Amino acid sequence: MHSNGTTTDTALVRRLLTAQFPVWAELPLEPVGSHGTVNAVYRLGADLAVRMPRVEGGSEDVATEHRWLPRLAPHLPAAVPLPVAEGVPGEGYPWSWSVCRWIDGDNPVAGSGGAEFAADVAEFVLALRRVDTTGGPAAYRGEPLAVRDTATRGALDALHGVVDTGASAAVWSDALRVPGPRATVWVHGDLQPGNVLVADGRLGGVIDFGCMGLADPAVDLIAAWYLLPSEARRVFRARVGADAAEWARGRGWALSIALMELSSYRTTNPVMASTARHVIGEILEDAD
Repeated sequence: MHSNGTTTDTALVRRLLTAQFPVWAELPLEPVGSHGTVNAVYRLGADLAVRMPRVEGGSEDVATEHRWLPRLAPHLPAAVPLPVAEGVPGEGYPWSWSVCRWIDGDNPVAGSGGAEFAADVAEFVLALRRVDTTGGPAAYRGEPLAVRDTATRGALDALHGVVDTGASAAVWSDALRVPGPRATVWVHGDLQPGNVLVADGRLGGVIDFGCMGLADPAVDLIAAWYLLPSEARRVFRARVGADAAEWARGRGWALSIALMELSSYRTTNPVMASTARHVIGEILEDAD
């Protein structure tokens, strides 16, 4: 899925564990099915997971997660994958990698969450926003929304005949016209179905914090379109307290991300492409 990426398998992971963390080397190990593009995940025994970056950027995220997730976790109302060991390159594998706590749950289908789930996600977003920002790193999506204009319009150009590019461009332009945030806050940065776990219809956990950091609070509002149908989206907005400007920026963030994902993965990652199409459709329906 990435031209500069690398592949892994259980044999490689077993060799790395044997060399670096022999206490876990004999535990059962199996790959976890995932449509993500940054990390390959392996379940290790009953309580651990091994995350193997597929690309260099994912390797850079390892240090960020090891430093900041233990500081954030006590403030959050849902389980997060606390890191327990940081691996180093070896056995022909070029990057840092991570062992973290396993969290049970299932990834939701895009747009399937109900009102209780929406309220749970809102409380998670609000809890992150309340964490002290002192010394925090810039998020992966920590730039002003306008910085994405060229790339977003490039994705629109590539998707003529695939989505309603005229309506999408109008929503994007609306998002760029509203006032920016008064301050940055902690964000997860990528609240999509693949990074959220559901148990019995409620939020069971949030994983993959590689995009986390300080950013516009609207960044985490992408959850409204990636995770929720229209009625639950209203619950989420009310609980998170988004005003018109913040909501418009959140819609812009969700649209920009989905357009780029659809443009990039339309022929290589059907699940991510399908999710991106769904998000674009929900945004344009909201805009009607």
